[in-house]
Amino acid sequence: MFISPEEILETIRMIQLEKLDIRTVTIGISLVDCTDSSRAKFIKKSREKIFRFGKKFKTNLLELEKEFGLPIVNARLAITPISLVFAGDEGDYRAIARDFDQLAAELQIDFLGGFSALVQKGMTQSEKSLIKALPYILSENQTICSSFNVASTRSGINVDAVYLISKKIKEAASLSKEHDGIACAKLVVFANAPEDNPFMAGAFHGVGEADAVLNIGVSGPGVVRAALEKVGSDLSLNELSEEIKKLAFKVTRMGELIGREAAKRLGIAFGVVDLSLAPTPFPGDSVAEILELIGVEKMGAPGSTAALMMLVDAVKKGGLMASSRVGGLSGAFIPVSEDKMTAEAVEAGALSLEKLEAMTSVCSVGLDMIALPGDTSAETIAGIILDEMAIGVVNNKTTACRLIPVPGKKAGEWAEFGGLLGKSPIIKVNSFSCQNFVKRGGIIPATLTSLRG
Repeated sequence: MFISPEEILETIRMIQLEKLDIRTVTIGISLVDCTDSSRAKFIKKSREKIFRFGKKFKTNLLELEKEFGLPIVNARLAITPISLVFAGDEGDYRAIARDFDQLAAELQIDFLGGFSALVQKGMTQSEKSLIKALPYILSENQTICSSFNVASTRSGINVDAVYLISKKIKEAASLSKEHDGIACAKLVVFANAPEDNPFMAGAFHGVGEADAVLNIGVSGPGVVRAALEKVGSDLSLNELSEEIKKLAFKVTRMGELIGREAAKRLGIAFGVVDLSLAPTPFPGDSVAEILELIGVEKMGAPGSTAALMMLVDAVKKGGLMASSRVGGLSGAFIPVSEDKMTAEAVEAGALSLEKLEAMTSVCSVGLDMIALPGDTSAETIAGIILDEMAIGVVNNKTTACRLIPVPGKKAGEWAEFGGLLGKSPIIKVNSFSCQNFVKRGGIIPATLTSLRG
């Protein structure tokens, strides 16, 4: 890959002034060969394998960061969905989570994902046990993240799983009430979950992947914002799209260079570059600000969905021109608490839960890091999740929910999560009930789109 001196200088500027970074480098590790009916033996075999691939991980990333001068924010591990490699009860899963959390700390890993299950068509008894253990797994451990695929275009939506998970979301929030329910920030509920996603809390190592794979997530909202500020307001929307495509192309090339070098040094396969625009709470690193520069007065105003569609499409097109290894989610995250200007749009009344839901039909993820009133019922949480899953199923795309009912707080108050998770005003939720709908249970059948050839 040839990189000109001009491109090098431009990249330096992006890093120093425009907050370009490698948001995450994630090693996915298969634990299929660690399966054992004995919890102790499973932990022992898994520990040995995770340690083998992870022991030099952080050291190598620090060296790369120093050599290339590019910030690498998080080092993460993702394992095979735990329910596929160990069948146990609630106590088993809690014990495994504690042990893996300690191992992650030893390896200086920021997050370990994969306490997950694929339950879009039904749940085994052990998968139910994993879900029931969630409040403790998420609140007792620092690094452990969990995700559940409850829906797919081919299978429909598992309402029973959604309802059970929603009850556990309430319990997890209660167990971490001193920190505004932060345990819920480590849980994602998916439709059409990708197997190569490097971003937490939804990362797991897919069963179709190699024994160990390195995936990289590049983030550059600040780069796009800076470019749009320079071009001004005279460009047409198609011309603006071309500018974003060019930036995505450059960012993807840089990400693949780092990813391949990291994989080479660790002696494992290189997977994908996920070039999602992942914002932070820091000024100038906001997806909402990009939409406002495109021309909407405030994120959530009429036109916001169309502007977001254009942004996501341009990012994907630019990335695909730069690499054949683009994967994961690759688009734009719109997490309320993690994007300062998105949070401000909610506070100003420009952005409602319903408008956020509409916007997720064109972005990469879904209802992300949304603080709900603490008295929001499990049935209402389930209804919100079901609506989001329906968007994913009918559009054959990935959608997700990361919802946090904040104990003791009401709409309009603020929740403080800290660090990259930021803070958020608690959003107003429709007060009318969906209880009778949710309690019917069962499976919402796959739509006719499932019969595509």
